[in-house]
Amino acid sequence: MNSRRTFLVSAGAAASQVLARKAAASDRVRVAVLGVNGRGRDHIEGFQGVPGTEVALLCDPDSKILAERAAQFQEKYGRKVETANDLRKVFERKDIDAVGIATPNHWHSLAGIWACQAGKDVYVEKPASHNVFEGRKLVEAAHKYKRIVQHGVQLRSSDAIQEAVQLLRKGVIGKVYMARGLVYRWRPSIGHKPTEPVPAYLDYDLWTGPAQQRPFSRRLVHYNWHWHWDYGNGDVGNQGIHETDMCMWGLDVGLPKRITAMGGKFLFDDDKETPEILSSVYHYPEEKKIIQFEVRHWCTNEEHGVGVGNIFYGSEGYMLIRGYNTYEVYLGQKREKGPSGKSGGDHYANFIKAVRSRKTSDQNGPVETAHLSSALAHLGNISFRLGRQLTFDPATEKFVGDSEADAMLTRNYRTPFVVPEKV
Repeated sequence: MNSRRTFLVSAGAAASQVLARKAAASDRVRVAVLGVNGRGRDHIEGFQGVPGTEVALLCDPDSKILAERAAQFQEKYGRKVETANDLRKVFERKDIDAVGIATPNHWHSLAGIWACQAGKDVYVEKPASHNVFEGRKLVEAAHKYKRIVQHGVQLRSSDAIQEAVQLLRKGVIGKVYMARGLVYRWRPSIGHKPTEPVPAYLDYDLWTGPAQQRPFSRRLVHYNWHWHWDYGNGDVGNQGIHETDMCMWGLDVGLPKRITAMGGKFLFDDDKETPEILSSVYHYPEEKKIIQFEVRHWCTNEEHGVGVGNIFYGSEGYMLIRGYNTYEVYLGQKREKGPSGKSGGDHYANFIKAVRSRKTSDQNGPVETAHLSSALAHLGNISFRLGRQLTFDPATEKFVGDSEADAMLTRNYRTPFVVPEKV
Protein backbone atom coordinates (compact mmCIF):
# COMPACT_ATOMS: atom_id res chain seq x y z
CA MET A 1 0.00 0.00 0.00
CA ASN A 2 2.78 2.36 0.95
CA SER A 3 4.68 1.52 -2.23
CA ARG A 4 1.49 2.13 -4.28
CA ARG A 5 0.98 5.49 -2.52
CA THR A 6 4.61 6.37 -3.13
CA PHE A 7 4.23 5.46 -6.80
CA LEU A 8 1.07 7.58 -7.18
CA VAL A 9 2.63 10.53 -5.39
CA SER A 10 5.77 10.23 -7.50
CA ALA A 11 3.75 9.85 -10.69
CA GLY A 12 1.61 12.83 -9.73
CA ALA A 13 4.67 14.89 -8.95
CA ALA A 14 6.26 13.92 -12.25
CA ALA A 15 3.07 14.82 -14.12
CA SER A 16 2.92 18.14 -12.32
CA GLN A 17 6.52 18.83 -13.26
CA VAL A 18 5.78 18.05 -16.91
CA LEU A 19 2.75 20.34 -16.84
CA ALA A 20 4.77 23.03 -15.11
CA ARG A 21 7.48 22.75 -17.75
CA LYS A 22 4.89 22.99 -20.52
CA ALA A 23 3.25 25.98 -18.84
CA ALA A 24 6.61 27.63 -18.39
CA ALA A 25 7.50 26.99 -22.02
CA SER A 26 4.20 28.39 -23.25
CA ASP A 27 4.66 31.40 -20.98
CA ARG A 28 7.99 32.32 -22.56
CA VAL A 29 7.99 35.50 -24.61
CA ARG A 30 9.53 34.64 -27.97
CA VAL A 31 11.24 37.61 -29.63
CA ALA A 32 12.52 38.11 -33.15
CA VAL A 33 15.24 40.71 -33.68
CA LEU A 34 14.92 42.61 -36.95
CA GLY A 35 18.23 44.10 -38.05
CA VAL A 36 21.31 42.57 -36.43
CA ASN A 37 24.25 44.65 -37.64
CA GLY A 38 24.32 47.49 -35.11
CA ARG A 39 21.86 47.99 -32.26
CA GLY A 40 20.43 44.55 -33.00
CA ARG A 41 23.39 43.02 -31.20
CA ASP A 42 22.31 44.79 -28.03
CA HIS A 43 18.72 43.61 -28.57
CA ILE A 44 19.91 40.01 -28.71
CA GLU A 45 21.87 40.27 -25.49
CA GLY A 46 19.23 42.41 -23.78
CA PHE A 47 16.29 40.11 -24.47
CA GLN A 48 18.27 36.96 -23.74
CA GLY A 49 19.04 38.42 -20.33
CA VAL A 50 15.37 38.81 -19.33
CA PRO A 51 14.02 35.75 -17.47
CA GLY A 52 11.28 33.95 -19.36
CA THR A 53 12.30 35.56 -22.66
CA GLU A 54 13.83 33.83 -25.66
CA VAL A 55 15.39 35.28 -28.77
CA ALA A 56 13.82 32.86 -31.23
CA LEU A 57 14.74 34.36 -34.59
CA LEU A 58 17.17 36.79 -36.21
CA CYS A 59 16.26 38.69 -39.38
CA ASP A 60 18.35 40.80 -41.73
CA PRO A 61 18.44 41.40 -45.51
CA ASP A 62 22.23 41.01 -45.38
CA SER A 63 22.79 37.23 -45.44
CA LYS A 64 26.48 37.60 -44.60
CA ILE A 65 25.89 39.55 -41.41
CA LEU A 66 22.94 37.32 -40.53
CA ALA A 67 25.08 34.18 -40.75
CA GLU A 68 27.81 35.78 -38.63
CA ARG A 69 25.36 36.80 -35.95
CA ALA A 70 23.68 33.37 -35.89
CA ALA A 71 27.06 31.70 -35.46
CA GLN A 72 27.94 34.07 -32.62
CA PHE A 73 24.58 33.36 -31.01
CA GLN A 74 25.11 29.61 -31.09
CA GLU A 75 28.61 29.95 -29.64
CA LYS A 76 27.47 32.24 -26.82
CA TYR A 77 24.13 30.63 -25.89
CA GLY A 78 24.71 27.01 -26.86
CA ARG A 79 21.80 26.64 -29.24
CA LYS A 80 20.94 27.41 -32.82
CA VAL A 81 18.67 30.30 -33.64
CA GLU A 82 16.37 30.53 -36.64
CA THR A 83 17.09 33.12 -39.30
CA ALA A 84 15.15 34.95 -42.02
CA ASN A 85 15.97 37.63 -44.58
CA ASP A 86 12.50 39.12 -45.02
CA LEU A 87 10.78 40.68 -42.01
CA ARG A 88 7.38 40.08 -43.64
CA LYS A 89 7.93 36.34 -43.18
CA VAL A 90 8.58 36.98 -39.50
CA PHE A 91 5.27 38.77 -39.08
CA GLU A 92 3.48 35.73 -40.50
CA ARG A 93 4.85 33.51 -37.72
CA LYS A 94 2.29 32.69 -35.03
CA ASP A 95 5.02 31.56 -32.65
CA ILE A 96 6.66 35.00 -32.44
CA ASP A 97 5.23 37.19 -29.68
CA ALA A 98 7.29 40.35 -30.06
CA VAL A 99 9.89 41.96 -32.28
CA GLY A 100 12.88 44.14 -31.58
CA ILE A 101 13.31 46.61 -34.46
CA ALA A 102 16.92 47.64 -34.99
CA THR A 103 16.79 48.33 -38.72
CA PRO A 104 17.84 51.65 -40.28
CA ASN A 105 15.58 54.56 -39.32
CA HIS A 106 13.55 54.60 -42.53
CA TRP A 107 12.14 51.15 -41.67
CA HIS A 108 11.26 51.77 -38.00
CA SER A 109 7.65 52.95 -38.25
CA LEU A 110 6.54 50.72 -41.12
CA ALA A 111 8.03 47.63 -39.48
CA GLY A 112 6.35 48.62 -36.21
CA ILE A 113 2.97 49.16 -37.89
CA TRP A 114 3.16 45.84 -39.74
CA ALA A 115 4.13 44.12 -36.49
CA CYS A 116 1.14 45.63 -34.66
CA GLN A 117 -1.19 44.55 -37.46
CA ALA A 118 0.23 41.03 -37.16
CA GLY A 119 -0.45 40.95 -33.41
CA LYS A 120 3.16 41.39 -32.29
CA ASP A 121 4.40 43.66 -29.53
CA VAL A 122 7.21 46.00 -30.50
CA TYR A 123 10.45 47.30 -29.04
CA VAL A 124 11.61 49.89 -31.58
CA GLU A 125 14.96 51.60 -31.66
CA LYS A 126 15.24 55.37 -31.65
CA PRO A 127 14.04 57.27 -33.53
CA ALA A 128 10.66 55.54 -33.69
CA SER A 129 10.02 57.29 -37.00
CA HIS A 130 11.80 58.70 -40.03
CA ASN A 131 9.26 61.53 -40.30
CA VAL A 132 6.44 63.08 -38.29
CA PHE A 133 3.56 61.54 -40.26
CA GLU A 134 4.62 57.94 -39.84
CA GLY A 135 5.36 58.40 -36.14
CA ARG A 136 1.75 59.38 -35.57
CA LYS A 137 0.64 56.34 -37.60
CA LEU A 138 2.69 54.09 -35.33
CA VAL A 139 0.85 55.52 -32.33
CA GLU A 140 -2.49 54.87 -34.04
CA ALA A 141 -1.50 51.30 -34.88
CA ALA A 142 -0.42 50.56 -31.31
CA HIS A 143 -3.76 51.80 -30.00
CA LYS A 144 -5.92 50.16 -32.67
CA TYR A 145 -4.35 46.72 -32.31
CA LYS A 146 -3.79 47.02 -28.56
CA ARG A 147 -0.07 46.36 -28.81
CA ILE A 148 2.74 47.23 -26.42
CA VAL A 149 5.17 49.50 -28.29
CA GLN A 150 8.29 50.49 -26.37
CA HIS A 151 10.81 53.12 -27.48
CA GLY A 152 14.48 52.18 -27.10
CA VAL A 153 15.54 55.09 -24.91
CA GLN A 154 17.19 53.33 -21.98
CA LEU A 155 17.38 56.35 -19.70
CA ARG A 156 13.60 56.08 -19.22
CA SER A 157 14.24 52.95 -17.14
CA SER A 158 17.08 54.41 -15.08
CA ASP A 159 16.15 54.67 -11.41
CA ALA A 160 18.38 57.73 -11.07
CA ILE A 161 16.90 59.57 -14.06
CA GLN A 162 13.36 58.81 -12.88
CA GLU A 163 14.35 60.30 -9.53
CA ALA A 164 15.82 63.33 -11.29
CA VAL A 165 12.56 64.03 -13.13
CA GLN A 166 10.61 63.73 -9.87
CA LEU A 167 12.96 66.29 -8.31
CA LEU A 168 12.44 68.66 -11.24
CA ARG A 169 8.67 68.35 -10.75
CA LYS A 170 9.07 69.12 -7.03
CA GLY A 171 11.07 72.28 -7.77
CA VAL A 172 14.58 71.21 -6.80
CA ILE A 173 16.00 73.92 -9.10
CA GLY A 174 12.97 76.21 -8.84
CA LYS A 175 10.96 77.12 -11.93
CA VAL A 176 12.43 75.14 -14.82
CA TYR A 177 12.44 77.27 -17.96
CA MET A 178 15.06 75.77 -20.30
CA ALA A 179 16.57 72.46 -21.31
CA ARG A 180 19.65 71.89 -23.42
CA GLY A 181 20.31 68.67 -25.28
CA LEU A 182 23.95 67.96 -26.11
CA VAL A 183 25.36 65.53 -28.64
CA TYR A 184 29.11 66.01 -28.86
CA ARG A 185 30.27 62.82 -30.54
CA TRP A 186 33.50 62.00 -32.35
CA ARG A 187 32.21 61.59 -35.90
CA PRO A 188 34.98 61.24 -38.50
CA SER A 189 34.80 61.82 -42.22
CA ILE A 190 33.13 59.00 -44.16
CA GLY A 191 35.11 59.92 -47.28
CA HIS A 192 33.80 59.38 -50.78
CA LYS A 193 32.51 56.02 -51.99
CA PRO A 194 31.54 55.20 -55.59
CA THR A 195 28.45 53.38 -56.75
CA GLU A 196 28.99 49.68 -57.43
CA PRO A 197 27.09 46.46 -58.09
CA VAL A 198 24.93 45.19 -55.25
CA PRO A 199 26.72 42.40 -53.32
CA ALA A 200 25.18 38.96 -53.83
CA TYR A 201 24.60 38.54 -50.10
CA LEU A 202 22.41 41.68 -49.77
CA ASP A 203 18.73 42.04 -50.67
CA TYR A 204 19.11 45.71 -51.51
CA ASP A 205 15.50 46.16 -52.59
CA LEU A 206 14.33 45.02 -49.17
CA TRP A 207 17.00 47.08 -47.40
CA THR A 208 15.80 50.16 -49.31
CA GLY A 209 12.19 49.44 -48.38
CA PRO A 210 10.09 52.63 -48.05
CA ALA A 211 12.82 54.85 -49.54
CA GLN A 212 13.22 55.56 -53.22
CA GLN A 213 15.73 53.29 -54.93
CA ARG A 214 19.25 54.69 -55.29
CA PRO A 215 22.33 53.06 -56.83
CA PHE A 216 24.11 50.89 -54.29
CA SER A 217 27.16 52.39 -52.58
CA ARG A 218 29.21 51.76 -49.43
CA ARG A 219 28.44 55.37 -48.55
CA LEU A 220 24.97 54.10 -47.62
CA VAL A 221 25.30 50.48 -46.48
CA HIS A 222 25.75 49.92 -43.66
CA TYR A 223 26.23 52.44 -40.84
CA ASN A 224 26.69 55.55 -42.98
CA TRP A 225 23.00 55.64 -43.90
CA HIS A 226 22.66 57.75 -40.73
CA TRP A 227 24.08 60.71 -42.64
CA HIS A 228 21.74 60.52 -45.67
CA TRP A 229 18.26 62.00 -45.61
CA ASP A 230 16.57 59.09 -47.41
CA TYR A 231 17.40 56.71 -44.57
CA GLY A 232 18.68 58.59 -41.51
CA ASN A 233 18.13 61.85 -39.66
CA GLY A 234 21.65 63.00 -38.79
CA ASP A 235 22.95 62.86 -35.25
CA VAL A 236 20.00 64.78 -33.79
CA GLY A 237 17.92 61.82 -34.99
CA ASN A 238 20.50 59.25 -33.94
CA GLN A 239 22.19 59.67 -30.56
CA GLY A 240 20.14 62.83 -30.16
CA ILE A 241 16.79 61.11 -29.62
CA HIS A 242 17.85 60.08 -26.13
CA GLU A 243 18.38 63.76 -25.42
CA THR A 244 15.29 65.14 -27.21
CA ASP A 245 13.27 62.66 -25.15
CA MET A 246 14.98 63.77 -21.95
CA CYS A 247 14.44 67.47 -22.73
CA MET A 248 10.71 66.96 -23.25
CA TRP A 249 10.35 64.63 -20.27
CA GLY A 250 12.19 66.96 -17.90
CA LEU A 251 10.41 70.11 -19.10
CA ASP A 252 7.05 68.29 -19.19
CA VAL A 253 6.21 69.56 -22.68
CA GLY A 254 4.97 68.20 -26.00
CA LEU A 255 5.76 69.59 -29.44
CA PRO A 256 6.71 73.28 -29.77
CA LYS A 257 5.09 76.17 -31.64
CA ARG A 258 8.22 77.82 -33.02
CA ILE A 259 11.30 76.10 -34.41
CA THR A 260 14.52 77.45 -35.84
CA ALA A 261 17.74 75.65 -36.72
CA MET A 262 21.05 76.50 -38.30
CA GLY A 263 24.19 74.54 -39.10
CA GLY A 264 26.03 72.79 -41.85
CA LYS A 265 29.22 71.00 -42.85
CA PHE A 266 32.28 73.02 -41.92
CA LEU A 267 35.15 70.56 -41.74
CA PHE A 268 34.92 67.44 -43.88
CA ASP A 269 34.51 67.12 -47.62
CA ASP A 270 32.76 63.77 -47.66
CA ASP A 271 29.56 62.01 -48.67
CA LYS A 272 27.48 63.09 -45.65
CA GLU A 273 24.26 64.93 -46.52
CA THR A 274 23.24 65.75 -42.95
CA PRO A 275 24.93 68.59 -41.02
CA GLU A 276 28.00 68.03 -38.88
CA ILE A 277 27.03 71.02 -36.75
CA LEU A 278 23.39 71.75 -35.91
CA SER A 279 21.94 74.20 -33.41
CA SER A 280 18.17 74.02 -32.96
CA VAL A 281 15.82 76.06 -30.82
CA TYR A 282 12.29 74.93 -29.90
CA HIS A 283 10.06 77.56 -28.31
CA TYR A 284 6.98 77.04 -26.11
CA PRO A 285 5.57 80.56 -25.73
CA GLU A 286 2.52 79.70 -23.59
CA GLU A 287 4.54 77.57 -21.18
CA LYS A 288 7.41 80.10 -21.17
CA LYS A 289 9.86 77.30 -21.82
CA ILE A 290 12.52 76.68 -24.43
CA ILE A 291 14.71 73.82 -25.64
CA GLN A 292 18.14 74.38 -27.12
CA PHE A 293 19.74 71.45 -28.90
CA GLU A 294 23.32 71.19 -30.11
CA VAL A 295 24.98 68.60 -32.34
CA ARG A 296 28.75 68.93 -32.58
CA HIS A 297 31.33 66.53 -33.97
CA TRP A 298 35.07 66.12 -33.77
CA CYS A 299 37.23 68.20 -31.39
CA THR A 300 35.06 70.05 -28.87
CA ASN A 301 34.73 70.87 -25.19
CA GLU A 302 32.08 69.54 -22.86
CA GLU A 303 29.48 71.70 -21.13
CA HIS A 304 29.80 71.41 -17.34
CA GLY A 305 31.43 68.06 -17.99
CA VAL A 306 28.57 66.86 -20.17
CA GLY A 307 29.39 65.74 -23.70
CA VAL A 308 26.29 63.65 -24.34
CA GLY A 309 23.33 64.44 -22.12
CA ASN A 310 21.18 67.29 -20.90
CA ILE A 311 21.23 70.45 -18.79
CA PHE A 312 18.10 71.82 -17.15
CA TYR A 313 18.01 75.45 -15.98
CA GLY A 314 15.78 76.75 -13.22
CA SER A 315 15.31 79.88 -11.15
CA GLU A 316 17.31 78.34 -8.27
CA GLY A 317 19.96 76.27 -10.03
CA TYR A 318 20.63 73.73 -12.74
CA MET A 319 20.63 69.97 -13.21
CA LEU A 320 23.06 67.90 -15.28
CA ILE A 321 22.05 64.61 -16.89
CA ARG A 322 25.17 62.64 -17.83
CA GLY A 323 24.59 59.81 -20.25
CA TYR A 324 21.81 57.39 -19.34
CA ASN A 325 22.01 56.96 -15.57
CA THR A 326 23.56 59.91 -13.72
CA TYR A 327 22.28 63.29 -12.52
CA GLU A 328 23.77 66.13 -10.47
CA VAL A 329 22.20 69.32 -9.11
CA TYR A 330 23.95 72.65 -8.46
CA LEU A 331 22.17 75.42 -6.58
CA GLY A 332 22.44 79.19 -6.26
CA GLN A 333 24.99 81.70 -7.43
CA LYS A 334 27.81 79.73 -5.81
CA ARG A 335 26.76 76.51 -7.56
CA GLU A 336 26.61 74.56 -4.32
CA LYS A 337 26.22 70.81 -4.76
CA GLY A 338 22.67 69.53 -4.38
CA PRO A 339 21.14 66.07 -4.78
CA SER A 340 22.76 63.57 -7.14
CA GLY A 341 22.28 59.97 -8.18
CA LYS A 342 23.70 57.23 -10.35
CA SER A 343 21.85 54.01 -11.11
CA GLY A 344 20.58 52.26 -14.19
CA GLY A 345 17.71 49.96 -15.06
CA ASP A 346 16.69 47.27 -17.53
CA HIS A 347 14.65 48.76 -20.38
CA TYR A 348 14.19 45.36 -22.03
CA ALA A 349 12.84 43.86 -18.82
CA ASN A 350 10.44 46.79 -18.48
CA PHE A 351 9.12 46.07 -21.99
CA ILE A 352 8.64 42.37 -21.22
CA LYS A 353 6.84 43.26 -17.99
CA ALA A 354 4.33 45.30 -20.00
CA VAL A 355 4.03 42.54 -22.62
CA ARG A 356 3.02 40.14 -19.86
CA SER A 357 0.70 42.50 -17.98
CA ARG A 358 -0.82 44.08 -21.15
CA LYS A 359 -0.73 47.41 -19.27
CA THR A 360 0.77 50.40 -21.06
CA SER A 361 0.98 52.01 -17.63
CA ASP A 362 3.80 49.55 -16.86
CA GLN A 363 5.92 50.97 -19.69
CA ASN A 364 8.72 53.44 -19.15
CA GLY A 365 9.00 54.31 -22.86
CA PRO A 366 5.47 54.21 -24.33
CA VAL A 367 4.65 54.82 -27.98
CA GLU A 368 3.45 58.40 -27.47
CA THR A 369 6.86 59.46 -26.15
CA ALA A 370 8.49 57.61 -29.05
CA HIS A 371 6.57 59.70 -31.56
CA LEU A 372 7.04 63.05 -29.83
CA SER A 373 10.77 62.81 -29.11
CA SER A 374 11.42 61.68 -32.68
CA ALA A 375 9.17 64.39 -34.11
CA LEU A 376 11.07 67.09 -32.21
CA ALA A 377 14.25 66.09 -34.04
CA HIS A 378 12.41 65.99 -37.37
CA LEU A 379 11.08 69.53 -36.85
CA GLY A 380 14.58 70.85 -36.25
CA ASN A 381 15.84 69.10 -39.37
CA ILE A 382 13.01 70.58 -41.47
CA SER A 383 13.85 74.09 -40.27
CA PHE A 384 17.52 73.52 -41.09
CA ARG A 385 16.79 72.15 -44.55
CA LEU A 386 14.43 75.01 -45.42
CA GLY A 387 16.74 77.61 -43.90
CA ARG A 388 14.09 79.50 -41.96
CA GLN A 389 12.06 79.71 -38.77
CA LEU A 390 8.85 77.69 -38.73
CA THR A 391 5.54 77.98 -36.89
CA PHE A 392 3.93 74.70 -35.90
CA ASP A 393 0.53 73.64 -34.54
CA PRO A 394 1.04 70.78 -32.05
CA ALA A 395 -2.69 69.95 -32.07
CA THR A 396 -2.85 69.20 -35.80
CA GLU A 397 0.85 68.31 -36.17
CA LYS A 398 1.01 70.60 -39.20
CA PHE A 399 2.86 73.82 -39.89
CA VAL A 400 0.86 77.04 -39.92
CA GLY A 401 0.18 78.21 -43.48
CA ASP A 402 3.31 76.53 -44.84
CA SER A 403 2.68 73.88 -47.50
CA GLU A 404 6.39 73.63 -48.31
CA ALA A 405 7.22 72.64 -44.73
CA ASP A 406 4.15 70.38 -44.51
CA ALA A 407 5.43 68.39 -47.49
CA MET A 408 8.48 67.46 -45.40
CA LEU A 409 6.37 65.94 -42.64
CA THR A 410 6.08 62.77 -44.74
CA ARG A 411 7.82 61.16 -47.71
CA ASN A 412 7.11 59.66 -51.12
CA TYR A 413 6.82 55.99 -50.19
CA ARG A 414 7.84 53.22 -52.58
CA THR A 415 5.33 50.46 -53.28
CA PRO A 416 4.78 48.03 -51.60
CA PHE A 417 6.57 49.59 -48.61
CA VAL A 418 3.94 52.25 -47.90
CA VAL A 419 2.91 53.62 -44.53
CA PRO A 420 -0.89 53.75 -44.86
CA GLU A 421 -3.05 56.75 -44.04
CA LYS A 422 -5.40 54.35 -42.24
CA VAL A 423 -3.55 51.75 -40.22
